[in-house]
Amino acid sequence: MSRIGRLPVLLPKGVSVNMDCKIIIVKGPYGSLKRELPAFMGIEIFDDKLLIKPKLPHTNVTKRCHGLFRTLINNMVIGVSEKFQKELELKGVGYRCQVKNKEVILNLGYSHPIQLIIPDDIEVKVENNTSILVSGIEKEIVGLFASKVRAFRPPEPYNGKGVLYKDEIIIRKTGKVGK
Repeated sequence: MSRIGRLPVLLPKGVSVNMDCKIIIVKGPYGSLKRELPAFMGIEIFDDKLLIKPKLPHTNVTKRCHGLFRTLINNMVIGVSEKFQKELELKGVGYRCQVKNKEVILNLGYSHPIQLIIPDDIEVKVENNTSILVSGIEKEIVGLFASKVRAFRPPEPYNGKGVLYKDEIIIRKTGKVGK
């Protein structure tokens, strides 16, 4: 059995879990999420705990999916109860951002501003034109949007400019040394 899969998922107050056929539905104060479970995985719901158990004997597929689906369900529970957040910082001369309607407009030193459409599932807040806060209930979508923003200008090691995650440490390189 998977070591991660054996751990129970703790359900905080205000979070309910329902099983409808093969679909697990997690509802909380910030919304609800659904995910389809494979036929060989089952769940047991106690008072404030949830256990994921494989229905079939231990094969390679069930062992792999046991820990995976426990983590996915745990992320769903955390998302609907607390929300996931990613903070980005823009470092560089003239780098700034703003939110208009449902778009993030980034000025990252290119000849044109970059416009990104914000998905419906997440919220984006801009503070002091150089920091972006991405939050939402689905961890995958929050991380994907933050990585898309970062991909336009990843941090570079010589000057330390670019789009960085908050508290990210960039290992700096020295430039060329003249003789």
